[in-house]
Amino acid sequence: MNLKINKNLRTPYYWQIADQIKRMIIAGELADGSILPSERKLADILKVHRNTVIKAYATLKDMQLVESKQGVGYVISYGTEEEQNAVPNPRNKVNWSHIIKDEYLDMKETYDDIFVKFSEGSKISLSTGIAPAIYAEEEISDDLASILNESGLLPAYLAPYQGDQTLRQQVLAFLRTKGIKAGMSQLQVLAETNQALDFIITSLLNPGDCVIIEEPVSPDVYRVIQLAGCRFITVPVDKDGMVCDNLEPLIEEHAPKFIYVNSSYQDPTGCILSLERRQRLLELSARHHIPIVEEDAGSSLNYEDGTISSLKAMDKNDNVIYIYSFSLTFIPGLSLAVVVANEKLIRSLSYLVSIRIMSINWITQKLLAKYLSDGRYYDKVDEMRLSSRQKRDMMCAYLDRASSLGVSYIKPRGGVYIWCRMPDGLNGLDVAERATKKGVSVVPGEVFYPLHNGGFNYLRLNFSYEPMYWLREGMERLLRVIREMSEEL
Repeated sequence: MNLKINKNLRTPYYWQIADQIKRMIIAGELADGSILPSERKLADILKVHRNTVIKAYATLKDMQLVESKQGVGYVISYGTEEEQNAVPNPRNKVNWSHIIKDEYLDMKETYDDIFVKFSEGSKISLSTGIAPAIYAEEEISDDLASILNESGLLPAYLAPYQGDQTLRQQVLAFLRTKGIKAGMSQLQVLAETNQALDFIITSLLNPGDCVIIEEPVSPDVYRVIQLAGCRFITVPVDKDGMVCDNLEPLIEEHAPKFIYVNSSYQDPTGCILSLERRQRLLELSARHHIPIVEEDAGSSLNYEDGTISSLKAMDKNDNVIYIYSFSLTFIPGLSLAVVVANEKLIRSLSYLVSIRIMSINWITQKLLAKYLSDGRYYDKVDEMRLSSRQKRDMMCAYLDRASSLGVSYIKPRGGVYIWCRMPDGLNGLDVAERATKKGVSVVPGEVFYPLHNGGFNYLRLNFSYEPMYWLREGMERLLRVIREMSEEL
């Protein structure tokens, strides 16, 4: 089999390989049942990466020209003319491997894959970053019925692109409790934080642009940047949040379009950005005319600090784009987020809503507006704060019991996450794998490193969702796993 790679062509190497093999098969040069070279052998022959050959063979499998057999390898399965007439002709099939963008096709195991693997089924969740089920079902049911009866559903199709007007008024009043003063033209309602980041990036960035982000960081942040064709520069996080000591040289070298920071009880570390570093970020933003995208979902669940001044509240130059999500403090499964920013950016976000979304969770907007206006939302947050603090203390007590094994952590002063270091020699992914078999879901630390170069001996633990008795059981099981694996070293 004589294959050649033309490096002067813009056609991807894998497609050149697949196309040449396809032509040989159709021409009869490679008979049905013939065995193709192994991935490694063909890669060595053509001087390409093995993944290139894997992708070429996958393309041929999609065309139903080859099949892989255990213990044999890749086998030609073009068949006879009679067999071709009995089934759809593979040459008429869309080649999905060829037309799907590489960045969506050639993904390693993603955060979602790992999250689902460690969260599906009836496991005790020490991974799910959502609010507890603290609202009574009967109460929600009655309120939903009331909203539907009052509205007749018509406003669902007439809701402004910026969001329901009553909700926006109530959210602005809520944000004033956080020291943020804004007008109606500076607030956009969206479905969730991920959508907010996506729309902000769409509005501000062009392919190839650079942004500065924290590390470790939620995978949702770096993935949306990558899929937009943009670059990120990571800055480490310590107990006081994003390290700002060498930030200015990075700004001068890379000219980022914005700086992303999760300012309060950061995901995954649970750390809070210190006042000194908040001031430093605002100084750099003003000096270099760079926006700051501030995510602040955890700030309402503060256990030790009292009210925390957000970057947005401290910002005198209108440089901060503030994202607040209700995912940790409202009803599980009902998601809303708001963006507070310069009205020019808000208009661009509203325009994106008008062309991409028919309605932004209209019933959720009405329900949240109702609970904000009658004060129930504030009462429920106080209840969640007390409950979550108790759950945090219980989880930390369990981790303290494991300190003799080498488990360590920094006790978060708020939020819902504990960043837990495993004993030396234990890999977080391995612990998560073993824990999920014992019915407990946790998230391994490596998924929070965009370049997959850190966090290998960490777990992110969450205490927000499960009731106390399940958290206790979950921690008992997790510590047994850690103890067993430590003894096996």
